[in-house]
Amino acid sequence: MVVGEVAVETDVVVIGGGPGGYAAAIRLGQLGKSVVLIEKDKLGGVCLNRGCIPSKALIHTAQQYDGLAHFKKMGIRLPEEEASFDLGAWLDWKEGITRQLNQGVAQLCKENGVTVVAGQAAFLSDDRIGVETGGDFETYKFEEVIIATGSRPFIPSFLQVDGDYILDSTSALQMKQIPKSLSIIGGGYIGIELGMAYAKLGSQVTIMEMADRVLPQVAGHLVREVTKNAKKLGITIKTSTRVDKAVIEDGHVHLQVTSEQHGSETIVSDKALITIGRVPNTQEIGLAQAGVATDEKGYIAVDSQCRTRVPHIFAIGDITPGPALAHRASKQGVVAAEVIAGMPSAMDSPHVPYVIFSDPQIAGVGYSRAEAEHAGHNVKVGVFPFRANGRALATNETDGFAEVIVDAQSHVLLGMHVVGADASNLIGEGVLALEMAARVEDIALTIHPHPTLTEGWLEAAEAALGHAIHIVNN
Repeated sequence: MVVGEVAVETDVVVIGGGPGGYAAAIRLGQLGKSVVLIEKDKLGGVCLNRGCIPSKALIHTAQQYDGLAHFKKMGIRLPEEEASFDLGAWLDWKEGITRQLNQGVAQLCKENGVTVVAGQAAFLSDDRIGVETGGDFETYKFEEVIIATGSRPFIPSFLQVDGDYILDSTSALQMKQIPKSLSIIGGGYIGIELGMAYAKLGSQVTIMEMADRVLPQVAGHLVREVTKNAKKLGITIKTSTRVDKAVIEDGHVHLQVTSEQHGSETIVSDKALITIGRVPNTQEIGLAQAGVATDEKGYIAVDSQCRTRVPHIFAIGDITPGPALAHRASKQGVVAAEVIAGMPSAMDSPHVPYVIFSDPQIAGVGYSRAEAEHAGHNVKVGVFPFRANGRALATNETDGFAEVIVDAQSHVLLGMHVVGADASNLIGEGVLALEMAARVEDIALTIHPHPTLTEGWLEAAEAALGHAIHIVNN
């Protein structure tokens, strides 16, 4: 087909089939719009196929495998030297999970009237998209478009990912064997999550972080249990450390690093994993042709309705400023779809939760204590340790605590944070409480089921009020 010769007309084009893009497309279909969803790889994007889901499958498997060592104290006896881990079998299991989810997204798109096109998209103008589809070229004319092209790992110019010795987060989840030694460049959430998982599976892990502590984006007191457990797993953590060069010699990666404490040294390992951030995929999609600008880092500015400066062009997810989180992208996708359909929808809540699948997990929403005080609040804090929780004791998962940040005058909840075995699920209560502008009494007066970890919120709220039952009140 000659470029521009014939264009297929549709109400909306969505570029990118990740959590934001497919959510937007499905919602548009529900609202009666004709939708073309363009995805160059697999529906579900990085999160479903190469990121969130596969990594959590590995983390869960590693946790189960590591847990075998703790069965003895609960009376479970296993034959000595019998436990082993088959990475090939795990890869098959992981592929089954992603395939099932991928097929589910495809079916949902079909049932909601979404036309899915496999190919690489680029703007031809502010109302036309060109798509390369396996040697052919198709053109689509749209009324509105949603850009949801996601992000990719940031790789410094002096490091070259080869998928064998030097890995990114994608190739790290495709290894055929557990490496005897693994160096991780970057101590953010991806580095910590994968580092702890591989350490549990038998790797000798070294984590290097330029900041003065790992997980620098999270309040320091929330990270202490993770750091302690990392050291128990035999992980070497090198903070205030910069990687200057990588050389592959004799089947190993030699990293030349510089730190404040040790000066220059060389770290040798079987493989090196780069986890130092992500960059938006806003290149090579012809944004200039559509009149859409990016900032110096490649992000597209949007308003609360996810509109760019071109009113009929929307952008969502990792290509917009803000946390690169799948659930944020999904919410933005629904908002953009509803705005296109004429509904009064907006991203009008600041309460975007975060979860780190470390050991123990960390999750939170809203202000930390320091942030609340910086914003001018007089703060009260309630904390309840899980070592005083019956459920945590019964399941041998006593690391961590629940914490509530409260405005001392109004008693309105400003933040809720949790460190513990099931923090990823526990934080849902915190998000709902903040979204509904709850006061700390609302948590304290709510009956929580026993014995569960959710009682941590109840006790933390009561601690903020000075009358927790299962700890001594300050």
